[in-house]
Amino acid sequence: MTTIRRATHDDLDALIEGNQGVAFETETLELHEATLRPGITAILDDCNKGIYWVAVCDAQVVGQTLITYEWSDWRCAQIWWLQSVYVWPAFRGQGIFRRLLMHIESEARHAGAKDIRLYADTTNDAAKSTYQQLGFTTGHYQVFEKPLSS
Repeated sequence: MTTIRRATHDDLDALIEGNQGVAFETETLELHEATLRPGITAILDDCNKGIYWVAVCDAQVVGQTLITYEWSDWRCAQIWWLQSVYVWPAFRGQGIFRRLLMHIESEARHAGAKDIRLYADTTNDAAKSTYQQLGFTTGHYQVFEKPLSS
């Protein structure tokens, strides 16, 4: 039986592992624990930054996602962004992400959010197919980014 719950500090190591997994699988990017640990801890310490949700099976985290918020002045409401979506490989194809998403949709409606959005790597056909099967569309927006020097 899989349960969905808010992540806690006890889940920190699993969240680090999940973020490293998704980054490597989608972008062949190696994320460093020295950056992830304080980054994830900041979210666990302050729900205004976001909320991690985890899927747990037999006391093991088997799926995760992060919700962050965007305020829409056009809608006078929040838009929830799904980020850091990851289901551990041994648990894929079992509806773990579907259960996470259903829980998040319920929470978003209760909070008065108007949309749930996400972005996916343009080459990640499996993820894009899953998202479309679960009711997401590509919409009419395109995401642009401009890295800032540190």
